[in-house]
Amino acid sequence: MGMEKTQEVIDLLQQYKQEHIINYMQTLNEQEKEALENQILTIDFHQLAELYDNTKKAVQIKENKIEEIQYFDKAKISSSKKSQLDNLGEKVISSGKYAVVTMAGGQGTRLEHTGPKGTFKLDVYGKGKYLFEILIDNLKEANKKYGVTIPWYIMTSKENHNETKSFLEEHSFFGYDKNNVILFQQGELPLIDTKGKLLIGKNKLIKLASDGNGGTFTSLRTSGALADMKERGIEWVFIGGVDNVLLKMADTTLLGLAIEQNVQIASKSIVKANPQERVGVFCKMNGHPKVIEYTELPEKMAEEVNLDGELKYGESHIMCNLFTIDAVEKISKEPLMYHWALKKNTYIDSTGKEIIPEKENTFKFEAFIFDAFTFFDDIAILRGKREEDFAPVKNKEGVDSPKTAKELYEKFWN
Repeated sequence: MGMEKTQEVIDLLQQYKQEHIINYMQTLNEQEKEALENQILTIDFHQLAELYDNTKKAVQIKENKIEEIQYFDKAKISSSKKSQLDNLGEKVISSGKYAVVTMAGGQGTRLEHTGPKGTFKLDVYGKGKYLFEILIDNLKEANKKYGVTIPWYIMTSKENHNETKSFLEEHSFFGYDKNNVILFQQGELPLIDTKGKLLIGKNKLIKLASDGNGGTFTSLRTSGALADMKERGIEWVFIGGVDNVLLKMADTTLLGLAIEQNVQIASKSIVKANPQERVGVFCKMNGHPKVIEYTELPEKMAEEVNLDGELKYGESHIMCNLFTIDAVEKISKEPLMYHWALKKNTYIDSTGKEIIPEKENTFKFEAFIFDAFTFFDDIAILRGKREEDFAPVKNKEGVDSPKTAKELYEKFWN
């Protein structure tokens, strides 16, 4: 069997012009060689070749029909209408049909924090709170209000899974019922260099990286988390990030709006600070909801205003998304498009020597959660407020930093 497997691996590597890996395999002992062969057989080389070809194509938006999208401004909804929506949302949550997913696969690299991003401590009220703890506070408050325990699914990555699990256990899940906390892992894709070649890492295996937040749906299905949700009778699933300290994970107005509009997906937005703000914005493209990245929105369109003097494309996507369980299942079976980014990565050459590049040398491929919106005809969008809904902790200093998040968080809760 060993010889057959080795031959299969060699044939694959030759077919996809990855002969440098064959040379590297000669330097390994039997155990290392077997681990690498097993990993190679899990890689979809055809998909990888397509992804590499896509890096050579420019993004085309010209042939697409882009229109502004409808939204509801939370601040302008009458109090009777708001109560009506809240009642619809409350019914779902209090009957145990609501679950929350937190995407927590990242490391706190940009914050210069070692460890999973959720274990970063924000200096609030003098003693500080971990990002995970802030989210748990939010869930506990909802549980108390609606008399339930909302099942909480945390998506980790291969690199931070064990650390995340240990951290939550050490802190006794900050008082959350651990039977309602389910960890599952994000998928990964190989990194390739600018010539389309696979890289070897220090662990003597092909270098992989998380496949982006769009991989959440497939990971929910393949990990068994989606089946667990169905067993619990879940009908609505909220998906958000770990780093927004003002994230409302059980917003009954947003949920009520989705139910009233009879749609399968909903999202909270905030208005762009200015036309040039570097955020993805909602629109309708070819009749379907879509988020366009700031890099892909022509400047002229970014500045267009409607009759009310509002930016036509001013609704920013803030990773505050809601899906029916059927929508999650549907998306999990559909391939999402992958976006690429050039990154700097060290690697081991075919002689076993570590190479530290001076400039960006690798393509990383990621699917984005909002690309799933295009599978549907409509989305319900609720415009919230920056000071109430969006205080991300992304950068060490400046915008979206611990300093700005601390100020917004303390101001909101005072």
